[in-house]
Amino acid sequence: MSPRKILLLLTLLAAIAAFVALDLGRWLSLAALQQHQAALAARVAAQPLAAAALYFAVYVLATALSVPGAVILTLAGGALFGLGWGLLLVSFASSLGATLAFLAARFVLRDTVEARFGQRLAEVNRGIARDGAFYLFTLRLIPVVPFFVINLVMGLTRMRALTFYATSQLGMLAGTAVYVNAGTQLAQLQSLQGILSPGLIGSFVLLGIFPLLARRVVDALRRRQVYARWAAVRPRRFDRNLVVIGAGAGGLVSAYIAAAVKAKVTLVEAHKMGGDCLNYGCVPSKALIKSAKLAHQMRHASRYGLADTPAAFSFRAVMQRIHAVIAAIEPHDSVERYTGLGVEVLQGHAKIINPWTVEITLNGGDKQALTTRSIVIAAGAQPLVPPLPGLDEVGCVTSDTVWERFAHLDEPPKRLVVLGGGPIGCELAQAFARLGSQVTQVEMAPRLMLREDEDVSDLVREALSADGVNVLAGHRALRCEREGGAKVLVVEHGGSETRIVFDELLCAVGRSARLTGYGLEELGIPTNRTVETNEYLQTIYPNIYAAGDVAGPYQFTHTAAHQAWYAAVNALFGGLRMFKADYSVIPWATFVDPEVARVGLNEQEAREKNVAFEVTKYGIDDLDRAIADSEARGFVKVLTVPGKDRILGVTIVGTHAGDLLAEYVLAMKHGLGLNRILGTIHTYPTLSEANKYAAGEWKRAHQPHRLLAWVRRYHDWKRG
Repeated sequence: MSPRKILLLLTLLAAIAAFVALDLGRWLSLAALQQHQAALAARVAAQPLAAAALYFAVYVLATALSVPGAVILTLAGGALFGLGWGLLLVSFASSLGATLAFLAARFVLRDTVEARFGQRLAEVNRGIARDGAFYLFTLRLIPVVPFFVINLVMGLTRMRALTFYATSQLGMLAGTAVYVNAGTQLAQLQSLQGILSPGLIGSFVLLGIFPLLARRVVDALRRRQVYARWAAVRPRRFDRNLVVIGAGAGGLVSAYIAAAVKAKVTLVEAHKMGGDCLNYGCVPSKALIKSAKLAHQMRHASRYGLADTPAAFSFRAVMQRIHAVIAAIEPHDSVERYTGLGVEVLQGHAKIINPWTVEITLNGGDKQALTTRSIVIAAGAQPLVPPLPGLDEVGCVTSDTVWERFAHLDEPPKRLVVLGGGPIGCELAQAFARLGSQVTQVEMAPRLMLREDEDVSDLVREALSADGVNVLAGHRALRCEREGGAKVLVVEHGGSETRIVFDELLCAVGRSARLTGYGLEELGIPTNRTVETNEYLQTIYPNIYAAGDVAGPYQFTHTAAHQAWYAAVNALFGGLRMFKADYSVIPWATFVDPEVARVGLNEQEAREKNVAFEVTKYGIDDLDRAIADSEARGFVKVLTVPGKDRILGVTIVGTHAGDLLAEYVLAMKHGLGLNRILGTIHTYPTLSEANKYAAGEWKRAHQPHRLLAWVRRYHDWKRG
């Protein structure tokens, strides 16, 4: 805490202590006010302006310091200045004093609170930004929560001071008027409890609820306006409870949940069941990575006490294995399986005609229109191909097309350029390099995997370079050319151009949501890189939801499945209860060798969000099992709240990092700290011990040194 904050805090505490020590509270009682009313009224009559100014200053000070007695001061305003002037003085003095208390709490405490509870407070601040004025107005009208508590708590949020002041001024006006008016009849008051009758309290409660009801009414009117042009086509009865567009992870889970709760659901897929993950992404890439790793281990068998052996293989056979793996997993996502679960599966192209009607052009050419109460859009994403001059002339493959394009090659591409340094680009660059391609990886950013910490990026680059990948970070692709029979990529770095000759170009610069062709434009559903949804995954039409890559903000299979639960449950049971999608604990992994896995914050994100943290790092090169497996590289890095064992985020680099991360995902989801992980028995010798040893590193760094010094003295005494 800065010296200025400490000084202000001490000043406030001293003022409150003086109030208590001097027993100034004795003047802020109903009896004292009634006893001195005549004398005070005489002074007001003699010097009205000076008395009003003094009263105003005292009221502001009392409210700013949050000392008890605001009710008595308000009564005094009515008794001494009458209803009109009393209401004017009290209204502005109370709002100004409350704002000063608000600002003092913000200045002294907010940074400290955000440092400790940054992630939780971020969600509160999002709610404050959206509905803060409504909530504050409601609290000001309902005399249940003490106003001084409201002042201090709101100061810890990101609410604008002007919004706080204006809302407080308006919200406290009704209650202020009641008390000032009561003060004009001060002589007749027997107790403070007599001011607010049950009926008056009920009226305030109704006034307090009014803003929330008004918000509901406004939302209902907005919904009605959105649906207005479709009112004539709204069906009285529906063919389905739910229609799901897209049979990737998001669509499959949405349909599965609907069938499980006995809803009538139709799943529409224009291409392959299983979506991108099964057919083009997670499954084939991991099958390729496994073959590439085995070839790498054969060439480096001496690490395991064996003879290095050239990895003789047919690339065609490797690709055949990949397709065999896809075929082996296909039944999990097949039409037959989902039909057996109770899902109607239609293979064709779906288009939303109106908020309750989906038209399906079946692959055979027939058309079918279905009415439905709700729709889940799970159309997925597709590889982003950059608008690179000359790219059409030389051609390229993407993470989607590479599996068919290379399926019949006897050898991997001799010279392969991978455009992109994100997870997909790094995984495929390393895999093809291990299978014998001369790989050049081009990344415009200054380093690979820019979302990760620099030490992670450095380790990944070292690993790829060791496998023969020529990593060109900080290089911008300018154009593609043909030079005789050769294909050339021209890149720029530091003002100079470099020409890279290649046989195949693999574009892995990201993926874009599928937003066209199924009715979003006609319905006016807003899109901005993804389909825009609220926290319940609803579009502007409350019965139309989006989940998975098409909705963002993450493009992972497991988050698509996670979102699908919220979309399906809200779509089917939203009339009873709605659930906000929870992104508080999202894990992900990049399957380079060594793997990179993360959950929660890393160092660079924590700094960007101004979240205070401590770092604990355990080197996997010290782990017995990793040494035995000749996999002794990488680390476990844990971010915690300063001085606490609460986990803010974890990054693991090493073999099977994605598997090791699960323990931390569980811990963060259920609020378990490093002490709990340290106290859990981990099998020896396993890689999972790395998690325990990381917790041990944190524990050693937080030893109670003073206590241990006394313990040492105790043991010295026991030895005599």
